[in-house]
Amino acid sequence: MHFSDNLISWYKQNKRDLPWRNTTNPYKIWLSEIILQQTKVNQGLSYYYKFIEHFPTINDLANSSEQKVLKLWQGLGYYSRARNLHATAKVIAREYKGIFPSDYNSILSLKGIGDYTAAAIASFSYNLPYPVVDGNVFRVLSRIYGIDTPIDTPEGKKTFYLLANELINIKKAAIHNQAIMEFGALICTPKNPNCENCVFNNSCIAFANKQINLLPIKSKKIKQTNRFFNYLIIKTNTSETFITERKNKDIWKGLYDFPLIETSKKVSSFNELSKQTIFQQLLPESATLILNKVSPETKHILSHQKIYATFWHITTNKTKHLEADFTKVNSSSINNYPLPKLIENYVKTF
Repeated sequence: MHFSDNLISWYKQNKRDLPWRNTTNPYKIWLSEIILQQTKVNQGLSYYYKFIEHFPTINDLANSSEQKVLKLWQGLGYYSRARNLHATAKVIAREYKGIFPSDYNSILSLKGIGDYTAAAIASFSYNLPYPVVDGNVFRVLSRIYGIDTPIDTPEGKKTFYLLANELINIKKAAIHNQAIMEFGALICTPKNPNCENCVFNNSCIAFANKQINLLPIKSKKIKQTNRFFNYLIIKTNTSETFITERKNKDIWKGLYDFPLIETSKKVSSFNELSKQTIFQQLLPESATLILNKVSPETKHILSHQKIYATFWHITTNKTKHLEADFTKVNSSSINNYPLPKLIENYVKTF
């Protein structure tokens, strides 16, 4: 228990005062955990408050529209988190009468909740002794115990889970789990960890062997693909334009953007763009077209993709046929719809 005692002692003196740490309400803890996946605390905090304000209870969230949920989520990215959050709230409202389940397996069965999130909710809300194993925990344990098994392999995941399970303080599971995650966030950071003030520096194998920057180990590197997006901002002589909800199995499902032509490489001219089949379907040859403006290329980086976007502002005398597949909106009201960050940023320049 020496490891856990040291960890908890450090935590009590150094923890950040965060709102989800002052409650055992599983709804609020679940919400915070979903928001903080792939998101830093300082960015996620305002979203947490916003969601609690709009949806004080699970039933409030369940009864909301997906569009409102996505709009509130706008800017956080990884939008499947928001869709799963909404879907799971509906399940809890329907099958659990709005009361969050209190056993680990039931929590784990919910959409969008994996081993880590289930352990976090079970321990923080109910003090159940399930170890949390996230990026912070991988890093802390791999360095202190000198484990060089890749964390992104089945063997690695099993090794770290068994160690975390062995180390957890069964009677103080909630605070132990909070402590190890906070320790990874504040002391045993990915870069430039604060080894001088680490309570484990006398026993840390990585520190003793100068391996801090080598651990933890990943076996795979993320491959990024390049995508080239050409957005058409189509207008008549009014201030109205067209947007559409993304429905395919791709990024930003449920969000809105402009009519899109994706190409395999950068389009160098309007003439080249106008030869694309999709362009000719959207803007037939019989239409009068005026190219008013072309934006500079914008680079937008996602975890697995780099998007190079260009916005083409076009005036035309024929848009009636577009109304079947696209939503006609006033330019000033585009922000009422949930938008990808790329589109949100560009709309600000209108």
